[in-house]
Amino acid sequence: MEQNFAHIISPIVAISEKQVAATLALLDEGATIPFIARYRKEKTGSLDEVQIADIQTQYERLQELAKRKETIFARLDELGNDDAELRKRITDCWDATELEDLYLPYKPHRKTRADIAIEKGLLPLAEEILKQRPMRLPDDEEQLQGARDIIAQRISEDERSRNAIRREFTYSAVLTTKVVKDKQDTPEAQHYRDYFAVRTPLKHIASHRLLAIRRAEAEGFIRVDISPDQEKALDKLANLWLRSDNDVSYQVELAMEDSYKRLLKPSIETEFAALSKQKADEEAIRIFASNLRELLLASPLGQKRVLALDPGFRTGCKTVVLTEHGDLIAHTVVFVHNTSSTDTLQEWIKKYKIEAIAIGNGTASREAEQMANAAINGLPEGQRPQVFVVSEAGASVYSAGPIAREEFPDQDVTVRGAVSIGRRLIDPLAELVKIEPKSIGVGQYQHDVDQTKLRNGLQQTVESVVNYVGVDVNTASRHLLTYVSGLGPQVAQNIVDYRAQHGAFGSRKDLLQVPKLGAKTYEQAAGFLRLRGDNPLDNSAVHPERYALVERMAKDINCTVSDLIHDEQKRQQIKIERYVNDEVGLPTLKDIMHELAQPGRDPRGQAEEFHFDDHVHTIEDLQVGMVLPGVVTNLCAFGAFVDLGVHRDGLVHISQLRNHKPLALQQHVMVCVEEVDMARQRINLRLAEQ
Repeated sequence: MEQNFAHIISPIVAISEKQVAATLALLDEGATIPFIARYRKEKTGSLDEVQIADIQTQYERLQELAKRKETIFARLDELGNDDAELRKRITDCWDATELEDLYLPYKPHRKTRADIAIEKGLLPLAEEILKQRPMRLPDDEEQLQGARDIIAQRISEDERSRNAIRREFTYSAVLTTKVVKDKQDTPEAQHYRDYFAVRTPLKHIASHRLLAIRRAEAEGFIRVDISPDQEKALDKLANLWLRSDNDVSYQVELAMEDSYKRLLKPSIETEFAALSKQKADEEAIRIFASNLRELLLASPLGQKRVLALDPGFRTGCKTVVLTEHGDLIAHTVVFVHNTSSTDTLQEWIKKYKIEAIAIGNGTASREAEQMANAAINGLPEGQRPQVFVVSEAGASVYSAGPIAREEFPDQDVTVRGAVSIGRRLIDPLAELVKIEPKSIGVGQYQHDVDQTKLRNGLQQTVESVVNYVGVDVNTASRHLLTYVSGLGPQVAQNIVDYRAQHGAFGSRKDLLQVPKLGAKTYEQAAGFLRLRGDNPLDNSAVHPERYALVERMAKDINCTVSDLIHDEQKRQQIKIERYVNDEVGLPTLKDIMHELAQPGRDPRGQAEEFHFDDHVHTIEDLQVGMVLPGVVTNLCAFGAFVDLGVHRDGLVHISQLRNHKPLALQQHVMVCVEEVDMARQRINLRLAEQ
């Protein structure tokens, strides 16, 4: 069935059938998306991770449809239905909506008005009325109503009727909201007052507005209706069902109107409500995943001694000292308005040879930064550590969670939170993988979207980033190793246990000694795991399956692999075209040469210091026209949120970004204050000309 699936998937994803078939074969063999994208370019035609993920999504959808067909055929067998044409249409159908339309007349359902009428023996009357030939109609209105009920259900279950109404919904459906009057004046309802009376074409509504409307509806503040033009919808049905203009056809017309209002319209409305919600979910998840990727790829400071502060006013700033590897050395509490706290920080900076200070960006962040700078200014020039403001997003979730309790069973949540802030500066990726992605808070309406799709999308993003960066197998936590291609939680734990028992791995081959890490897992994972050993290729993205090829390259120009890595002139002597064969093509060879030029290089760059304006600390300090430095904290469908250091992010609306280069999460920007709404605590910004 793979070939059939490739034939179906190919036009949907706009990728050749041959490439799709090759990708499906690799997925069926257990290959991961990062592995396929990085090490099987010749087989897939150099498809990237996004394209492979699209193929996988369609593959899973078709597999679900195949299972659904089995259920449908079982139901038809139960009913004794052997309609060959129907069965062929079901077999050939790979569209979920069309499949459900075919199945609808046979689908188990609660007893309907039509079922009751059929039990009363009114089916023959309904059949005669549907022919719309002149006839003597019964005088009994109950009989006529029963016949109309049968006709109404038949119209609503007819594939042509449903498609006609769907087309009207597609082109002309309007979403309308009405406030629930007895709730409109409540304080909670004011969050949704922009949605009390909305009337907009469904096809044009922005994803974030739709999700907000659906949340307001779910919380009982508004009612939502989705409807096409009723007159046009009924005209479309009339073209299908009305054949005459007499008393009999009038009965069909009445049944048709009833069918639309009572059955068809509610059914298709539900369908389009779900479809529009699905599209909004996909857009929200796409934005969340993009933001998460940028956050995970934030530049690490590297292995330096860090003093980290989790700022606070009333309970003080929990302060910790971490080694170059993120191990906790000491902790205390300092208070931002206490002069002795500055002395304490200064003493600790000298005592522990602190190289950088990490300050969480929450409440009292600016005051903590001032305190840290005061401590630093009293030190000799060569002893002044850099100061970094670090995002606290998700730190409280980590500090109260099982991973933090496992790492620091004897410390309270405040110490764990401060440790997380410090570690995020040393290596953001290694720390953030410990937090459930949706708790990191760089999305929009993440609690309103399909949670399974959100979890899968964010999980895939984390895996992609971890494998893109690479992982040091001798220092990585089991949480980071879990995301490496092919490993998973159990093998990751086995690696950590083996490392603890036997010491550091000396080569990638040693990984094969780890319990449950067999040849297939090794194939999927080895290229993404790094270590410093005797073989310099072990600290590169060159896969072990290509070591022999690199060694042959070195031998052909009379040098060692190490010489190839350290000598550009020797690399230039390699003519990669000579090494093309049935398994290895130019894409892989180019990747190998690129990796030899910079083995083990971290693609994330280096962390940079950032300072807010010293004259602005609260929203009250802001004035229209001010030009201030800021940090992009979130990107969404309607704009970018920027932290100005006033404990309330400002918004650069999407309309202000259309002529600018796309922003990135954590990007340092200069913005101009456009408006300050003190009542709603909102700050409107625009990018300043630079």
